[in-house]
Amino acid sequence: MIERLLRDLRQPEYVHTLLNPLPIYGLGLGLVGLLIALCLRSRAAQVTALFLILISAASAWPAVYFGEQAKSQILMLADEDGRAWLADHEKRAERLQYFFLALALVTVAALLVPKKWPRAAIPLVVATVVLALCSLGAGMSIAYAGGKIRHREFRTVPPPGNN
Repeated sequence: MIERLLRDLRQPEYVHTLLNPLPIYGLGLGLVGLLIALCLRSRAAQVTALFLILISAASAWPAVYFGEQAKSQILMLADEDGRAWLADHEKRAERLQYFFLALALVTVAALLVPKKWPRAAIPLVVATVVLALCSLGAGMSIAYAGGKIRHREFRTVPPPGNN
């Protein structure tokens, strides 16, 4: 069983599939936690939620990296419409991944800056919430195209370039 898992972890398409939900689901959970922490005015809860947001935002880069590594294998498996969705998925990921970078940087600031300047905590947390919402939208856009590559049942609209 361990051998099988290790073999699968050498396949970039498998690793990409494992990682790609984290920037969306982890970010969504962290965002809910951060909003609750804001309502409770609990700095400890804010720090916990900020760490979850940071991990989720940072996970976008390995997801993009392994997605790029998996491209040639997926191109061989995909039909014509799937290849169009793959190109769109890749274009969206390349363009929108920078929301996750900005979110990671602001989240680090929200974690560290208040140690020296406590009054900066709330504005930085609010900035994190705004960027988390933008990043969540970006991640959903990327996933929208990604889900249509191999799942014909999700293809409710024509592929990009055919509409």
